[in-house]
Amino acid sequence: MGNGLRYAGVPDVRITVLIPAHNEEHRIGAALDSLRAQSRRPDHVVVVADNCTDATVEVARAHRRVEVVETAGNTHKKAGALNQVLAELLARLRPTDLVLVMDADSTLTPRFVEVAAETLQADDGVGAVGGIFLGEPGAGLLGDLQRSEYARYQRQIGRRGGDALVLTGTATLHRVDVLRRLQSRRGQVYDTAALTEDNEITLAIKTMGLRCVSPRDCVVVTEVMPSWRDLWRQRLRWQRGALENLRAYGLTRVTLPYALQQAGMAFGVLAMWLYLAFTAYLVATGRFGFHPLWTAIGLVFVAERVVTVWHAGVRARLLAAPLVIEWAYDLFLQAVLIRSALDVLRRRQATWHHVGAQPVPARS
Repeated sequence: MGNGLRYAGVPDVRITVLIPAHNEEHRIGAALDSLRAQSRRPDHVVVVADNCTDATVEVARAHRRVEVVETAGNTHKKAGALNQVLAELLARLRPTDLVLVMDADSTLTPRFVEVAAETLQADDGVGAVGGIFLGEPGAGLLGDLQRSEYARYQRQIGRRGGDALVLTGTATLHRVDVLRRLQSRRGQVYDTAALTEDNEITLAIKTMGLRCVSPRDCVVVTEVMPSWRDLWRQRLRWQRGALENLRAYGLTRVTLPYALQQAGMAFGVLAMWLYLAFTAYLVATGRFGFHPLWTAIGLVFVAERVVTVWHAGVRARLLAAPLVIEWAYDLFLQAVLIRSALDVLRRRQATWHHVGAQPVPARS
């Protein structure tokens, strides 16, 4: 349910963009260029330089009509940097204005802002519009695996009619009135104790009775992890953050689908290992060969993997067809799930990891 505010017929809605950036001198320029290329350009762009020790501030200031704000004494990473700016910004914006929060390592497709704003203006039951993120080129086989994973998420969102599981931190357009409600409830917009502020704010907005959506034209291209070590650290934070968010909110009507999703992932771990163990048993006992049931199951696995990345192109289909490569990637992600659950149970101290900034790869 909405809160009674109507955006239709409000032609002068202002859109402010906040880009939190920590040592992003090689990437902030591409993010700003993608904003200039929007079919509906934002009215105000603010780069929130957080404890930068490189040339992020200088690169951002070299772009026209960009304000740069440097954080003061922030120790709470991205959430803390955004809270500092929002504390002042929300006080002077109108309830019907919009705020786009996007990562400095991401770029928006040209109609992102236009479509996101139209979506919010058309339905006051929508609290925020998140992007559908795709992986940028590069990083070899590991990059291909991440891009296939993101392509499957894109398909999943499409099949859900645009209903967003998570308001991705790469780019999300927020209503000012909703951000103010969050701020008044807990004293700050973003929960600085959360490892995954995007997942937490999704739960917070849905708990208000508002929807979170990701229209198919709201696409954002973001970096992929360049190494297995970087990917491990990224996904460990994502997975542990999701588990801790669920623990903080408890089991409710809003969190039930997420809890079931986590349970499904745990079942997937068990099912895959049982399948592999049984296959190994057949090989070890010399019984491995053609069997109608297990052959059919194998073909179903192949079909599912290929069909779900079909829209991503020939390269993704060829990667999915052999199964074994993507299975190895799935086993890696399952190891992350197991480690995350153990860390939560043991209440092990969590840490952040910032990937060293790399230039934006050339697009083929």
